[in-house]
Amino acid sequence: MKTEVKKLDATKREIKVELTGDIVRKKFDEVFTRIGKDAKVKGFRPGHVPRDILEKEFSSTAHEYVIKELLPNIYNQAIKKENLDVIELPSISDVRLDKDILSFKATVELSPEIQLKRYKGIKVNFKKITVSSDDIKRNLDSLKESRKIDKIDDNFARGLGYPDLAELEKAIERQFFLQKENQQRQKIEKDLINDITKELNFKIPESMVKRQLQDLIRQAKIDLALKGASPEKIKEHEETLSKELEPRAKEQVKVYLVLSEIAKRENIPLDEQMPAKVVEFLLKEADWNISD
Repeated sequence: MKTEVKKLDATKREIKVELTGDIVRKKFDEVFTRIGKDAKVKGFRPGHVPRDILEKEFSSTAHEYVIKELLPNIYNQAIKKENLDVIELPSISDVRLDKDILSFKATVELSPEIQLKRYKGIKVNFKKITVSSDDIKRNLDSLKESRKIDKIDDNFARGLGYPDLAELEKAIERQFFLQKENQQRQKIEKDLINDITKELNFKIPESMVKRQLQDLIRQAKIDLALKGASPEKIKEHEETLSKELEPRAKEQVKVYLVLSEIAKRENIPLDEQMPAKVVEFLLKEADWNISD
């Protein structure tokens, strides 16, 4: 197999592939054998049609089968041979197939080279979480207002499933604590990732951005529909949504690629759990600053 790689830009490559010899001939033999078992040709019984007749009558069908069955495997061998870190399905063109030769071009998009300067020992600020009496009072006042009652007392607490007001206040305190804890955890993770990615400049693959943008638009349209927007109104907003969401799509792809690079360096599997596992690793390696 002959391969030739041409650089199109920072992340795109064009691979010319040419395969000759027994592999192509044997695949044709295999395909014509299968076709011959069921081929209906006047004057011949199925399974007894001569090869030259099959080639004349079913040439187009055989070519389609050979390309469909041979090309994907040859493409995978080519990118492995050239050691290309391909991130998207290829665009195949200029396919040529003869009796003993298969050639084609594949345009592929590669994972960009990311020059990570540092990702261990990133400073993380953690503030001990407290729930004040004012927090609890504001929540109780909100309950009082929403339910249009004169006062919050033991009787009201029982109506909500608590034996007395003191237990209701404890429940509110726990809820506030969990809410603040979740908010702080999200901020820590966001700040950590921003610290790693903010100074990194690399070309973000267009195909990945396009796919991520489509996902964001799809979710935004679902959200609009749930809010009661008509299909016509949603369609009107589609172009606006695309412009508004593109920066977010680019940022999300950038973060994913950086996390992938860290995963490769730290031998973390590149599966669906990869982003969470990398963040977990980064938090373990961080420099924690704890304050009251």
